Amino acid sequence: MNTKNRLVWIVPGAVAALSLPLWSSDQYQVHLAALICCYWVLIAGLNLVVGYTGQLSIGHVGLLSIGAYTFAILSGKWGLPPFVSVGVAGTLCGFCGLLLGLPSLRLPGFYFAMATMAFALIVGEFVLAQGGLTGGGVGLPVPGFPPPFDTPQGFYYLAVIAAVVVSVLTWNVARQMYGRGLIAIRDNPVTAQAVGVPVFRAKLTTFVFSGITAGIGGALFGSLQSYITPDTFHFELSLFFFVCIIIGGRGSILGPFLGVAVLTALPELVAPLAKLGNFFYGLLLLLVVLVVPEGIGRVFELIAQRLRPRSAVSVPVAPDLPRLARAIASIQALK
Repeated sequence: MNTKNRLVWIVPGAVAALSLPLWSSDQYQVHLAALICCYWVLIAGLNLVVGYTGQLSIGHVGLLSIGAYTFAILSGKWGLPPFVSVGVAGTLCGFCGLLLGLPSLRLPGFYFAMATMAFALIVGEFVLAQGGLTGGGVGLPVPGFPPPFDTPQGFYYLAVIAAVVVSVLTWNVARQMYGRGLIAIRDNPVTAQAVGVPVFRAKLTTFVFSGITAGIGGALFGSLQSYITPDTFHFELSLFFFVCIIIGGRGSILGPFLGVAVLTALPELVAPLAKLGNFFYGLLLLLVVLVVPEGIGRVFELIAQRLRPRSAVSVPVAPDLPRLARAIASIQALK
């Protein structure tokens, strides 16, 4: 998608997002939009791991949990400033990503997925066991942010700022040579290594970055929920993150964001049929895999191309006759 086609969707979307608290009379809509932004902070980093590097990580809910509990403990129990706690949460989750990635990123795809799933389960059991620190099964209250982010509208703008910053970072990574190297690793790691791409180092760096974004997203998510328990971070949430990327489309930034927005809003759209929520998730995933394997992001790209078709530019080619005559003369002279 070229720059003009991107602007067709980005500019109206940005205007609608920034003005949402002004024209929306339903506070729950603002809460839902803030939740989408919190999810996207995590998924933007996870998208580099899954969509670009091709690693099947299904345990990021563990990193989300660590980020949320770190923020709740530091800011709520120990009284640290909330923004300092967010930074510590991101740093700690990045370090956890490093410790997890060092041994597990050398494993083949399926075994790496199992390692990340085991990590998420271990984090859940640790949270339950350390009741004095995490509250155990009772949970912890999570404090909010200072003014002007202490209202639902203020927190929404804070989540939007975090989502925009992470989106810019991931977009810059994806469009540079580093992003091309990640795609090469995803498509054929042997060939990527043969042409000089540091495969393991690139995987590890990307995974650590996704851990940092998961920690920041977890802190924002915990503050948005205002109270967290181990049940808040159920394993299905990790599968939700993974499915958002698959439905949105691997190897793009806009597609997974659309996947997050659609799958987060879908339960509200089918609220009268809440018992069939998993059915609609499965149906949407099946339709995307069968009809649009490249993801719903590709659908919006095709629509944008139809709205702004490329103009065919014909460049006349005129032969350089004097130069041709000189070349013929020089050939004859050599004979």
